Order: sequence, then C-alpha cells, then structure tokens
Amino acid sequence: MMGPAHSLSGAAAWLGLGAAAAALDHPMPWPVLVVGALICAGAALAPDLDHKSATISRSFGPISRILCGIIDQLSYAVYKATRSKADPRRSGGHRTLTHTALWAVLIGAGASALAMTGDRWAVLGILFVHMVLAVEGLLWRAARTSSDVLVWLLGATSAWILAGVLDKPGNGSHWLFTGPGQEYLWLGLPIVLGALVHDIGDALTVSGCPILWPLPIARKRWYPLGPPKSMRFRAGSRVEVKILMPVFMILGGVGGLGALELL
Repeated sequence: MMGPAHSLSGAAAWLGLGAAAAALDHPMPWPVLVVGALICAGAALAPDLDHKSATISRSFGPISRILCGIIDQLSYAVYKATRSKADPRRSGGHRTLTHTALWAVLIGAGASALAMTGDRWAVLGILFVHMVLAVEGLLWRAARTSSDVLVWLLGATSAWILAGVLDKPGNGSHWLFTGPGQEYLWLGLPIVLGALVHDIGDALTVSGCPILWPLPIARKRWYPLGPPKSMRFRAGSRVEVKILMPVFMILGGVGGLGALELL
C-alpha cells in the first residue's frame, strides 16, 4: 500500500487497541491514546526503509535517503544469505527483512529499551521521528507542498508538547508498566503494531509480504503471505484509495470513541 493508507491503518489499529483495553477495564489515558495513535501512524511507514522512493525516504532529507539505501543493501544481503532454492532471485531488498514480524518486534523492543534506559532526550527523539512520519503520512498533501523544515519543526514542537503532557501524573507515562524507570516502556508497542499493520497491508497487495520469515512455508524461506490472488489489489489502486482508506477512517473513529468509552 501507499504511505497515506499505511498511516491511516496504523492510527486505526492503535485506536482499536485502545477500545479493546477499555473493554478489558484497563483504559488508556487520553494522552496515551493520542500519542500512541500518532506513533503507530508514523511507525506504519517505517518498514519501507528498504525502498529508496518511499515516503520515509523523503522525510528527513539526505539522512533518510542514505539510510534507506543502507537498509536496502542490508535487506538484500540477508535475503541472498538465507533464501532457499525455491525463493526467486532478486535485485534489491524491498519487501524482505524490514517487512517481517521479527523485524517489527526487534525495532519495537529497541525503542522500548532506549526509552527506558535513556534520558528525556531519548524519549523526545523517538517522539520526534514518529511525529514527523505521522505528518508525512496523515497530512501527506500538505507535507509535500511545504518546506521540510516546517514539517520538522511541527514534529519537534509536537514531540516536546506531548512529552510534557505524558509526564504529568495520571496522563500515561506509567499507563502499562509501573515499575521504577519503566515509565515509557510502552512506547515500543505502537511501533511494533504500526510495523505489523504495514506488513498486513502489503500482504493484501499483488506481491504479498514475507511476514513469517524465517519460517519455511511451501519450501520457501521468504514466502509472500497474502489472500488468494483474486482478492489482492495493486498499491495505489482505487480499491486502496476509495475503499480501504475510508474504512480505516471509520474504524479509527469507532475505535477512538470506544477507547474513550463514549459508545
């Protein structure tokens, strides 16, 4: 799928998780719901770090373009080193390593560890990166026609304000983990969820997605999971733009109302 659909699906997934948490009598404070939805929307773009033309490659100027090139080569190297004889030959790493559940878990765990062991600047850094990505995904029309610097300033300002809100007693820094030093351990959850939602979205497209790597399926190590081919669509098609994106908006709205216990 394309960037805007990925971000919408990520936000909708976290809001849906918020509704489930409320139903289980462990509701999210509203700052956790908002911040988590924005992080998840941004994280839903991150698996495309292996694609030089993806939305994320343009998000941080030369830094993200160089990083995408490095991740592409790393993913390609891992693919070549682990492919089975049944896996096709490739010329690049797109939709390989970064499009797996294992990658999603590792990235989320790394973010949680950084948030827990680092200082306030580590939390601000995590928030800044994902706020910028959320702007690029959710407000993509405005982001593409405005200056990158303005997008970065919006991301930095949002990160600073939201971190301040979360730090206030009862606003969510201790929402899920209450032990000393574990205030922001939960930040990895929307990152994992966003990456997984991205992978599931790509699995619905023509090429499928190797979510379960390195588990072998049908003699392939990089088996592209997905529904029957008759039910798949091409990225950027009318199915994605006219059907899925409105559905994500509706599901996100319902999930948000349920999470705030307004239904």
